Amino acid sequence: MKADGSGVELANVKMAMNPFDEIAVEEALRLKEAGKASEVIAVSVGPAKTEETIRTALAMGADRGIWVKTGDAGVEPLAVAKLLKAIVAQEGPGLVILGKQAIDDDCNQTGQMLAALLGLPQATFASKVTIEGETATVTREIDGGLQVLELALPAILTTDLRLNEPRYASLPNIMKAKKKPIAEVSPADLGVDVAPKLEILKTVEPGRRSAGIKVGSVAELVDKLKNEAGVL
Repeated sequence: MKADGSGVELANVKMAMNPFDEIAVEEALRLKEAGKASEVIAVSVGPAKTEETIRTALAMGADRGIWVKTGDAGVEPLAVAKLLKAIVAQEGPGLVILGKQAIDDDCNQTGQMLAALLGLPQATFASKVTIEGETATVTREIDGGLQVLELALPAILTTDLRLNEPRYASLPNIMKAKKKPIAEVSPADLGVDVAPKLEILKTVEPGRRSAGIKVGSVAELVDKLKNEAGVL
């Protein structure tokens, strides 16, 4: 933790692509390989280390990248959604695929906010995607089981873990990725203010778990679960 409790210290941390976003890239590549898409564009928002993440997507097979350069990695979900809205307006994609949530703050907001800003249909937590013509059929995971939605394209999708298994980038593709184009833009170029609207008051480490104990009988276990743990 940072000494002032404002967040986590990231200065010497190696950055990697969010696993949910890897699944999103993989799904886009599979749609292209199936002849359902003509181009895959990888987009990311962040400071200098963000370029490595985009290169990873290019090494997996994306055609080109767009890097929205910011001075801080902590751009809030609404600001990211507004940036993506501006890029969608420029590029006109038939399908936008995002990871369902970040793995640092777990916000799970950007895809939904983007769909609302664009006024497009959305399907979150997708575990299966089928494209036929101008329609996407999406199976999504919900608490009660599976829900199947039919969406008119263009649309917004967010990926769940069971949608696919992302490929590893081969060495030849890693070398090719170095020559693929990455367009650099700033939030100002897109007309978006990314100043934070939320204030982090305090960040603390989770409490340490206490040591377990051994019990001598089932009766003693039940007693402790009932009277001490309060789970029975």
